[in-house]
Amino acid sequence: MSNNQLKPELVFHYFGEICKIPRPSKKEDKIIAYIVDFAQKHNLEYRKDDAGNILIRKPASAGYENKQPVVLQSHLDMVCEKNSDVNHDFNNDPIQTYTDGEWLKAKGTTLGADDGIGIAAQLAILASSDIEHGPLECLFTVDEETGLTGAFEMGSGFFNSKILLNLDSEDEGELFIGCAGGIDTVATFAYEPDRVPSDSVAMKLIVKGLLGGHSGDDIDKHRANSIKLINRFLWKGTQLFDLRLANLDGGNLRNAIPREASAIFTIHKDDKAQLILTFENIRAEIYNEWRDAEPNLEITIEDSPLPDFVIDEPTHFDLLNSLYACPHGVIAMSRQLKGLVETSTNLASVKFIQDNQILVTTSQRSAVESAKHDISNMVESVFRLANANIQHSDGYPGWAPNTNSQILEITKASYKKLFKVEPVVRAIHAGLECGLFLKKYPELDMISFGPTIKGAHSPDERLHIPSTQKFWDLLLDVLKNIPENK
Repeated sequence: MSNNQLKPELVFHYFGEICKIPRPSKKEDKIIAYIVDFAQKHNLEYRKDDAGNILIRKPASAGYENKQPVVLQSHLDMVCEKNSDVNHDFNNDPIQTYTDGEWLKAKGTTLGADDGIGIAAQLAILASSDIEHGPLECLFTVDEETGLTGAFEMGSGFFNSKILLNLDSEDEGELFIGCAGGIDTVATFAYEPDRVPSDSVAMKLIVKGLLGGHSGDDIDKHRANSIKLINRFLWKGTQLFDLRLANLDGGNLRNAIPREASAIFTIHKDDKAQLILTFENIRAEIYNEWRDAEPNLEITIEDSPLPDFVIDEPTHFDLLNSLYACPHGVIAMSRQLKGLVETSTNLASVKFIQDNQILVTTSQRSAVESAKHDISNMVESVFRLANANIQHSDGYPGWAPNTNSQILEITKASYKKLFKVEPVVRAIHAGLECGLFLKKYPELDMISFGPTIKGAHSPDERLHIPSTQKFWDLLLDVLKNIPENK
Protein backbone atom coordinates (compact mmCIF):
# COMPACT_ATOMS: atom_id res chain seq x y z
CA MET A 1 0.00 0.00 0.00
CA SER A 2 1.45 3.42 -0.94
CA ASN A 3 1.46 6.39 1.42
CA ASN A 4 -1.10 8.11 -0.80
CA GLN A 5 -3.67 5.40 0.03
CA LEU A 6 -3.39 6.05 3.77
CA LYS A 7 -5.60 8.42 5.73
CA PRO A 8 -5.34 11.36 6.14
CA GLU A 9 -4.28 11.40 2.51
CA LEU A 10 -2.54 14.77 2.34
CA VAL A 11 -0.55 14.17 5.52
CA PHE A 12 0.70 10.79 4.30
CA HIS A 13 1.40 12.25 0.86
CA TYR A 14 3.82 14.73 2.39
CA PHE A 15 5.24 12.15 4.73
CA GLY A 16 6.03 10.02 1.69
CA GLU A 17 7.76 13.00 0.08
CA ILE A 18 9.78 13.62 3.25
CA CYS A 19 10.89 9.98 3.39
CA LYS A 20 12.57 10.45 0.00
CA ILE A 21 14.79 13.22 1.38
CA PRO A 22 17.88 12.38 3.50
CA ARG A 23 17.83 14.44 6.70
CA PRO A 24 20.36 13.27 9.29
CA SER A 25 21.00 15.62 12.19
CA LYS A 26 23.41 18.41 11.23
CA LYS A 27 22.94 17.47 7.55
CA GLU A 28 19.51 18.94 6.86
CA ASP A 29 20.45 20.90 3.72
CA LYS A 30 18.25 18.79 1.43
CA ILE A 31 15.11 18.98 3.57
CA ILE A 32 15.70 22.71 4.16
CA ALA A 33 15.85 23.24 0.38
CA TYR A 34 12.63 21.23 0.00
CA ILE A 35 10.78 23.34 2.62
CA VAL A 36 11.98 26.60 1.07
CA ASP A 37 10.93 25.40 -2.39
CA PHE A 38 7.53 24.41 -0.96
CA ALA A 39 7.01 27.93 0.45
CA GLN A 40 7.97 29.54 -2.85
CA LYS A 41 5.68 27.27 -4.90
CA HIS A 42 2.75 28.07 -2.61
CA ASN A 43 3.50 31.82 -2.56
CA LEU A 44 3.91 31.82 1.20
CA GLU A 45 6.02 34.24 3.19
CA TYR A 46 9.04 32.53 4.74
CA ARG A 47 12.29 33.30 6.50
CA LYS A 48 15.39 31.28 7.31
CA ASP A 49 17.91 32.07 10.01
CA ASP A 50 21.65 31.37 10.11
CA ALA A 51 21.12 28.09 11.98
CA GLY A 52 18.87 26.74 9.23
CA ASN A 53 15.52 27.11 11.02
CA ILE A 54 12.64 28.00 8.70
CA LEU A 55 9.44 29.89 9.47
CA ILE A 56 6.53 29.94 7.01
CA ARG A 57 3.55 32.25 7.50
CA LYS A 58 0.06 31.71 6.13
CA PRO A 59 -2.76 34.26 6.44
CA ALA A 60 -5.96 33.39 8.27
CA SER A 61 -8.78 31.73 6.39
CA ALA A 62 -11.92 33.78 5.76
CA GLY A 63 -13.76 34.61 8.96
CA TYR A 64 -10.81 33.73 11.21
CA GLU A 65 -8.76 36.89 10.75
CA ASN A 66 -9.25 38.02 14.35
CA LYS A 67 -8.00 34.80 15.91
CA GLN A 68 -4.82 34.88 17.94
CA PRO A 69 -1.86 33.73 15.83
CA VAL A 70 -0.54 30.21 16.43
CA VAL A 71 2.85 28.68 15.65
CA LEU A 72 3.03 24.97 14.80
CA GLN A 73 6.48 23.45 15.39
CA SER A 74 8.37 20.31 14.43
CA HIS A 75 12.03 19.42 13.80
CA LEU A 76 13.55 18.62 10.43
CA ASP A 77 16.19 16.05 11.40
CA MET A 78 15.73 12.36 12.15
CA VAL A 79 17.61 9.72 14.12
CA CYS A 80 19.57 7.53 11.69
CA GLU A 81 19.75 3.99 13.04
CA LYS A 82 19.79 0.73 11.07
CA ASN A 83 20.30 -2.94 11.65
CA SER A 84 23.91 -4.00 11.09
CA ASP A 85 22.97 -6.29 8.20
CA VAL A 86 21.11 -3.53 6.29
CA ASN A 87 22.87 -1.64 3.50
CA HIS A 88 21.56 1.92 3.78
CA ASP A 89 23.29 5.30 3.36
CA PHE A 90 21.33 7.87 5.39
CA ASN A 91 23.13 10.70 3.60
CA ASN A 92 21.79 9.68 0.19
CA ASP A 93 19.20 6.90 0.31
CA PRO A 94 15.43 7.34 0.78
CA ILE A 95 13.66 5.60 3.63
CA GLN A 96 11.89 2.48 2.35
CA THR A 97 8.45 2.30 3.98
CA TYR A 98 5.82 -0.44 4.08
CA THR A 99 2.58 -1.13 5.90
CA ASP A 100 2.10 -3.93 8.39
CA GLY A 101 -1.53 -4.02 9.46
CA GLU A 102 -2.25 -0.72 11.22
CA TRP A 103 1.42 0.29 11.28
CA LEU A 104 3.74 2.09 8.88
CA LYS A 105 7.32 0.81 9.16
CA ALA A 106 10.71 1.12 7.45
CA LYS A 107 12.84 -1.70 6.03
CA GLY A 108 15.61 -2.20 8.58
CA THR A 109 16.04 1.50 9.47
CA THR A 110 14.43 4.16 11.55
CA LEU A 111 11.25 5.43 9.92
CA GLY A 112 11.69 9.13 10.69
CA ALA A 113 8.10 9.62 11.84
CA ASP A 114 9.89 11.37 14.70
CA ASP A 115 9.34 14.11 13.61
CA GLY A 116 8.57 13.67 9.93
CA ILE A 117 4.88 13.23 10.64
CA GLY A 118 4.85 16.63 12.37
CA ILE A 119 6.48 18.20 9.31
CA ALA A 120 3.93 16.47 7.06
CA ALA A 121 1.00 17.79 9.10
CA GLN A 122 2.34 21.35 8.85
CA LEU A 123 2.84 21.09 5.09
CA ALA A 124 -0.64 19.63 4.64
CA ILE A 125 -2.16 22.62 6.44
CA LEU A 126 -0.03 25.10 4.52
CA ALA A 127 -0.98 23.50 1.18
CA SER A 128 -4.71 23.27 1.89
CA SER A 129 -7.33 25.84 0.92
CA ASP A 130 -10.26 24.47 2.93
CA ILE A 131 -8.88 24.28 6.49
CA GLU A 132 -10.22 26.83 8.96
CA HIS A 133 -7.53 28.58 10.99
CA GLY A 134 -6.39 31.98 12.20
CA PRO A 135 -3.05 33.59 11.35
CA LEU A 136 -0.60 30.73 11.17
CA GLU A 137 3.14 30.33 11.56
CA CYS A 138 4.92 27.04 10.90
CA LEU A 139 8.34 26.63 12.50
CA PHE A 140 10.77 23.95 11.31
CA THR A 141 13.88 23.59 13.48
CA VAL A 142 17.18 21.84 12.80
CA ASP A 143 19.32 19.41 14.78
CA GLU A 144 16.84 18.60 17.54
CA GLU A 145 18.07 15.05 17.95
CA THR A 146 21.78 15.67 18.58
CA GLY A 147 21.94 19.01 20.34
CA LEU A 148 18.78 21.12 19.88
CA THR A 149 21.04 23.46 17.92
CA GLY A 150 18.19 25.11 16.05
CA ALA A 151 16.27 25.94 19.22
CA PHE A 152 19.45 27.14 20.96
CA GLU A 153 20.50 29.45 18.11
CA MET A 154 17.08 30.78 17.10
CA GLY A 155 16.64 34.48 17.87
CA SER A 156 13.98 35.76 20.25
CA GLY A 157 12.07 37.55 17.47
CA PHE A 158 11.96 34.76 14.91
CA PHE A 159 8.20 34.15 15.30
CA ASN A 160 5.37 36.32 16.64
CA SER A 161 2.77 33.91 18.05
CA LYS A 162 2.20 33.46 21.78
CA ILE A 163 0.56 30.04 21.37
CA LEU A 164 2.76 27.12 20.27
CA LEU A 165 1.65 23.64 19.27
CA ASN A 166 4.61 21.26 19.36
CA LEU A 167 3.94 18.28 17.05
CA ASP A 168 6.71 16.05 18.38
CA SER A 169 4.96 13.72 20.83
CA GLU A 170 4.46 9.99 20.33
CA ASP A 171 1.41 8.86 22.31
CA GLU A 172 -2.02 9.61 20.86
CA GLY A 173 -4.54 10.39 23.57
CA GLU A 174 -1.92 12.05 25.75
CA LEU A 175 -1.32 15.79 25.94
CA PHE A 176 2.11 16.86 27.13
CA ILE A 177 2.66 20.01 29.15
CA GLY A 178 6.22 19.43 30.41
CA CYS A 179 9.45 17.61 29.60
CA ALA A 180 12.80 16.73 31.09
CA GLY A 181 16.01 18.66 30.64
CA GLY A 182 19.16 16.89 29.54
CA ILE A 183 22.94 16.95 29.45
CA ASP A 184 25.62 14.74 27.86
CA THR A 185 28.68 13.41 29.67
CA VAL A 186 31.48 12.18 27.42
CA ALA A 187 34.56 10.27 28.61
CA THR A 188 37.72 9.89 26.53
CA PHE A 189 40.37 7.27 27.19
CA ALA A 190 43.84 7.51 25.63
CA TYR A 191 45.50 4.15 25.06
CA GLU A 192 48.88 2.90 23.93
CA PRO A 193 48.89 0.16 21.29
CA ASP A 194 50.58 -3.00 22.62
CA ARG A 195 51.90 -5.89 20.59
CA VAL A 196 49.65 -8.90 20.38
CA PRO A 197 50.85 -11.48 22.95
CA SER A 198 52.62 -14.50 21.46
CA ASP A 199 50.65 -17.72 20.92
CA SER A 200 47.40 -15.77 20.87
CA VAL A 201 44.23 -16.33 18.91
CA ALA A 202 41.63 -13.66 18.25
CA MET A 203 37.90 -13.86 18.90
CA LYS A 204 34.97 -11.64 18.01
CA LEU A 205 32.04 -11.28 20.39
CA ILE A 206 28.73 -9.95 19.02
CA VAL A 207 25.55 -8.81 20.78
CA LYS A 208 22.52 -7.96 18.62
CA GLY A 209 18.75 -8.21 18.37
CA LEU A 210 17.94 -5.96 21.32
CA LEU A 211 14.89 -3.70 21.30
CA GLY A 212 16.84 -0.54 22.07
CA GLY A 213 14.65 2.52 21.75
CA HIS A 214 14.41 6.13 22.86
CA SER A 215 16.65 6.91 25.84
CA GLY A 216 13.87 9.04 27.33
CA ASP A 217 10.57 7.39 26.43
CA ASP A 218 11.83 3.82 26.75
CA ILE A 219 14.39 4.03 29.56
CA ASP A 220 11.91 2.57 32.08
CA LYS A 221 10.79 -0.34 29.89
CA HIS A 222 13.30 -2.96 31.13
CA ARG A 223 15.41 -3.14 27.99
CA ALA A 224 18.91 -4.53 27.87
CA ASN A 225 21.92 -2.39 26.99
CA SER A 226 24.25 -4.06 24.47
CA ILE A 227 27.33 -2.34 25.92
CA LYS A 228 26.54 -3.58 29.41
CA LEU A 229 26.00 -7.13 28.15
CA ILE A 230 29.19 -7.35 26.11
CA ASN A 231 31.24 -5.71 28.84
CA ARG A 232 29.96 -8.28 31.34
CA PHE A 233 31.65 -11.03 29.38
CA LEU A 234 34.83 -9.04 28.69
CA TRP A 235 35.18 -8.14 32.36
CA LYS A 236 34.71 -11.74 33.50
CA GLY A 237 37.05 -13.04 30.83
CA THR A 238 39.71 -10.59 31.98
CA GLN A 239 39.49 -11.91 35.54
CA LEU A 240 39.95 -15.54 34.44
CA PHE A 241 42.30 -15.33 31.45
CA ASP A 242 44.85 -13.12 29.79
CA LEU A 243 42.15 -11.53 27.65
CA ARG A 244 43.40 -8.45 25.77
CA LEU A 245 41.01 -6.05 24.10
CA ALA A 246 41.68 -4.84 20.55
CA ASN A 247 38.38 -3.11 19.75
CA LEU A 248 34.98 -2.42 21.28
CA ASP A 249 32.13 -0.88 19.30
CA GLY A 250 28.69 -0.45 20.81
CA GLY A 251 25.74 1.85 20.23
CA ASN A 252 25.62 4.88 17.97
CA LEU A 253 23.54 7.75 19.26
CA ARG A 254 23.46 9.57 22.60
CA ASN A 255 19.65 9.47 22.70
CA ALA A 256 19.18 5.79 21.81
CA ILE A 257 19.51 2.75 24.08
CA PRO A 258 22.27 0.71 22.39
CA ARG A 259 20.97 -2.34 20.53
CA GLU A 260 24.15 -3.86 19.11
CA ALA A 261 27.80 -4.19 20.16
CA SER A 262 30.87 -6.11 19.09
CA ALA A 263 34.34 -6.65 20.52
CA ILE A 264 37.59 -8.14 19.21
CA PHE A 265 40.05 -9.55 21.72
CA THR A 266 42.92 -11.98 21.96
CA ILE A 267 43.41 -14.96 24.23
CA HIS A 268 46.21 -17.47 24.64
CA LYS A 269 45.50 -20.39 22.33
CA ASP A 270 45.60 -22.86 25.25
CA ASP A 271 42.77 -20.97 27.00
CA LYS A 272 40.41 -20.84 24.04
CA ALA A 273 38.36 -23.92 24.93
CA GLN A 274 37.90 -22.82 28.54
CA LEU A 275 37.03 -19.28 27.47
CA ILE A 276 34.32 -20.58 25.14
CA LEU A 277 32.89 -22.64 27.99
CA THR A 278 32.89 -19.50 30.18
CA PHE A 279 31.17 -17.60 27.37
CA GLU A 280 28.46 -20.24 27.07
CA ASN A 281 27.80 -20.12 30.81
CA ILE A 282 27.52 -16.32 30.84
CA ARG A 283 25.36 -16.36 27.72
CA ALA A 284 22.99 -18.84 29.37
CA GLU A 285 22.76 -16.56 32.43
CA ILE A 286 21.98 -13.51 30.28
CA TYR A 287 19.41 -15.36 28.17
CA ASN A 288 17.70 -16.50 31.35
CA GLU A 289 17.65 -12.98 32.79
CA TRP A 290 16.29 -11.36 29.63
CA ARG A 291 14.23 -14.14 28.02
CA ASP A 292 10.91 -12.31 28.49
CA ALA A 293 12.02 -8.71 27.90
CA GLU A 294 14.42 -9.32 24.99
CA PRO A 295 13.10 -12.29 22.98
CA ASN A 296 15.33 -11.59 19.93
CA LEU A 297 18.61 -11.22 21.82
CA GLU A 298 21.55 -12.97 20.14
CA ILE A 299 25.05 -13.32 21.63
CA THR A 300 27.64 -15.09 19.51
CA ILE A 301 31.38 -15.67 19.50
CA GLU A 302 33.52 -16.52 16.50
CA ASP A 303 37.12 -16.71 15.36
CA SER A 304 38.68 -13.49 14.08
CA PRO A 305 41.95 -12.60 12.32
CA LEU A 306 44.66 -11.45 14.70
CA PRO A 307 44.49 -7.66 15.15
CA ASP A 308 47.45 -5.37 14.57
CA PHE A 309 47.57 -4.48 18.25
CA VAL A 310 45.79 -4.69 21.61
CA ILE A 311 45.34 -1.77 23.98
CA ASP A 312 47.65 -1.35 26.96
CA GLU A 313 46.65 -3.19 30.12
CA PRO A 314 46.00 -0.16 32.39
CA THR A 315 43.54 1.32 29.87
CA HIS A 316 42.00 -2.11 29.30
CA PHE A 317 41.21 -2.44 33.01
CA ASP A 318 40.10 1.20 33.37
CA LEU A 319 37.71 0.93 30.44
CA LEU A 320 36.06 -2.35 31.42
CA ASN A 321 35.81 -1.47 35.12
CA SER A 322 34.25 1.92 34.40
CA LEU A 323 31.75 0.51 31.91
CA TYR A 324 30.70 -2.05 34.51
CA ALA A 325 30.33 0.63 37.19
CA CYS A 326 28.68 3.28 35.02
CA PRO A 327 25.00 3.65 35.96
CA HIS A 328 22.39 3.10 33.28
CA GLY A 329 18.61 3.37 33.45
CA VAL A 330 16.11 4.97 35.80
CA ILE A 331 17.63 6.78 38.78
CA ALA A 332 14.45 8.26 40.30
CA MET A 333 10.70 8.35 39.65
CA SER A 334 8.64 11.49 40.06
CA ARG A 335 6.83 12.00 43.33
CA GLN A 336 4.49 14.57 41.75
CA LEU A 337 3.36 12.72 38.61
CA LYS A 338 2.68 9.00 39.02
CA GLY A 339 4.51 6.81 36.52
CA LEU A 340 6.80 9.58 35.23
CA VAL A 341 10.54 8.99 35.24
CA GLU A 342 12.16 11.95 36.97
CA THR A 343 15.86 11.21 36.45
CA SER A 344 17.73 8.73 34.25
CA THR A 345 21.03 8.11 32.52
CA ASN A 346 21.89 6.29 29.29
CA LEU A 347 25.21 4.57 28.56
CA ALA A 348 24.87 5.27 24.86
CA SER A 349 27.98 4.33 22.90
CA VAL A 350 31.61 3.22 22.96
CA LYS A 351 33.80 3.96 19.93
CA PHE A 352 37.50 3.54 19.12
CA ILE A 353 38.37 6.79 17.34
CA GLN A 354 41.44 8.42 15.85
CA ASP A 355 44.67 9.20 17.72
CA ASN A 356 44.49 6.09 19.91
CA GLN A 357 41.41 7.25 21.80
CA ILE A 358 38.24 5.57 23.02
CA LEU A 359 35.08 7.69 23.24
CA VAL A 360 32.33 6.78 25.70
CA THR A 361 29.11 8.80 25.31
CA THR A 362 26.41 8.99 27.97
CA SER A 363 23.34 11.20 28.37
CA GLN A 364 21.41 12.24 31.47
CA ARG A 365 17.84 13.51 31.78
CA SER A 366 15.83 14.94 34.64
CA ALA A 367 12.74 17.01 35.31
CA VAL A 368 14.69 18.56 38.21
CA GLU A 369 17.59 20.76 37.14
CA SER A 370 19.75 20.03 40.19
CA ALA A 371 19.16 16.27 39.82
CA LYS A 372 20.22 16.45 36.17
CA HIS A 373 23.58 17.83 37.21
CA ASP A 374 23.86 15.45 40.13
CA ILE A 375 23.54 12.34 37.97
CA SER A 376 25.94 13.76 35.37
CA ASN A 377 28.44 14.31 38.19
CA MET A 378 27.92 10.71 39.31
CA VAL A 379 28.74 9.46 35.82
CA GLU A 380 31.73 11.80 35.66
CA SER A 381 33.10 10.47 38.94
CA VAL A 382 33.03 6.88 37.66
CA PHE A 383 35.12 7.74 34.63
CA ARG A 384 37.43 10.06 36.55
CA LEU A 385 38.29 7.14 38.81
CA ALA A 386 39.23 5.31 35.60
CA ASN A 387 41.59 8.11 34.49
CA ALA A 388 39.44 9.32 31.60
CA ASN A 389 39.07 12.91 30.45
CA ILE A 390 35.51 14.23 30.88
CA GLN A 391 33.46 16.79 29.00
CA HIS A 392 29.86 17.86 29.55
CA SER A 393 27.60 19.39 26.93
CA ASP A 394 25.89 22.69 27.65
CA GLY A 395 22.69 20.78 28.25
CA TYR A 396 19.16 22.05 27.76
CA PRO A 397 16.43 23.09 30.19
CA GLY A 398 13.27 21.20 31.00
CA TRP A 399 9.78 22.55 30.44
CA ALA A 400 7.92 23.05 33.71
CA PRO A 401 4.23 22.05 33.48
CA ASN A 402 1.60 24.81 33.50
CA THR A 403 -1.70 23.26 34.58
CA ASN A 404 -3.46 26.62 34.10
CA SER A 405 -2.63 26.75 30.40
CA GLN A 406 -5.38 28.10 28.14
CA ILE A 407 -4.25 26.04 25.15
CA LEU A 408 -4.34 22.96 27.37
CA GLU A 409 -8.01 23.59 28.18
CA ILE A 410 -8.83 24.19 24.50
CA THR A 411 -7.08 20.99 23.43
CA LYS A 412 -8.71 18.94 26.18
CA ALA A 413 -12.14 20.22 25.16
CA SER A 414 -11.49 19.42 21.49
CA TYR A 415 -10.28 15.93 22.31
CA LYS A 416 -13.29 15.13 24.51
CA LYS A 417 -15.70 16.52 21.91
CA LEU A 418 -14.15 14.51 19.07
CA PHE A 419 -13.46 11.20 20.80
CA LYS A 420 -15.85 11.16 23.80
CA VAL A 421 -13.07 10.47 26.33
CA GLU A 422 -10.79 12.61 28.45
CA PRO A 423 -7.20 12.78 27.23
CA VAL A 424 -4.34 12.04 29.61
CA VAL A 425 -2.42 15.16 30.59
CA ARG A 426 1.17 14.57 31.63
CA ALA A 427 4.82 15.46 31.27
CA ILE A 428 7.31 13.43 29.23
CA HIS A 429 10.77 12.20 30.18
CA ALA A 430 12.06 12.83 26.66
CA GLY A 431 13.48 16.22 25.75
CA LEU A 432 11.46 18.69 23.70
CA GLU A 433 12.49 22.08 22.38
CA CYS A 434 9.74 23.76 24.39
CA GLY A 435 11.98 24.55 27.37
CA LEU A 436 14.35 26.49 25.14
CA PHE A 437 11.49 28.33 23.44
CA LEU A 438 10.12 29.34 26.82
CA LYS A 439 13.44 30.91 27.82
CA LYS A 440 13.32 33.17 24.76
CA TYR A 441 9.54 33.66 24.67
CA PRO A 442 8.48 33.69 28.34
CA GLU A 443 4.83 34.47 27.46
CA LEU A 444 4.39 31.35 25.32
CA ASP A 445 1.46 29.07 26.07
CA MET A 446 2.46 25.61 24.78
CA ILE A 447 1.21 22.08 24.41
CA SER A 448 2.62 19.01 22.64
CA PHE A 449 0.70 16.16 21.04
CA GLY A 450 1.04 13.71 18.17
CA PRO A 451 0.10 10.27 16.84
CA THR A 452 1.36 7.03 18.35
CA ILE A 453 4.94 6.16 17.42
CA LYS A 454 6.59 3.07 18.87
CA GLY A 455 10.26 2.14 18.86
CA ALA A 456 11.50 5.66 18.11
CA HIS A 457 15.27 5.99 17.66
CA SER A 458 15.54 2.35 16.59
CA PRO A 459 14.92 0.33 13.40
CA ASP A 460 11.75 -0.92 15.09
CA GLU A 461 10.23 2.58 14.81
CA ARG A 462 6.65 2.40 13.54
CA LEU A 463 3.79 4.85 13.12
CA HIS A 464 0.22 3.88 14.04
CA ILE A 465 -1.91 4.81 11.05
CA PRO A 466 -5.35 5.16 12.72
CA SER A 467 -3.89 7.38 15.44
CA THR A 468 -2.47 9.68 12.75
CA GLN A 469 -6.03 10.41 11.60
CA LYS A 470 -7.02 11.21 15.20
CA PHE A 471 -3.97 13.45 15.60
CA TRP A 472 -4.93 15.29 12.41
CA ASP A 473 -8.57 15.69 13.45
CA LEU A 474 -7.51 17.05 16.83
CA LEU A 475 -5.04 19.49 15.32
CA LEU A 476 -7.63 20.93 12.95
CA ASP A 477 -10.25 21.27 15.67
CA VAL A 478 -7.80 23.02 18.00
CA LEU A 479 -6.94 25.51 15.25
CA LYS A 480 -10.66 26.26 14.76
CA ASN A 481 -11.07 26.93 18.49
CA ILE A 482 -8.14 29.26 19.12
CA PRO A 483 -9.51 32.33 20.97
CA GLU A 484 -9.85 35.70 19.33
CA ASN A 485 -7.61 38.66 20.04
CA LYS A 486 -8.73 40.64 23.05
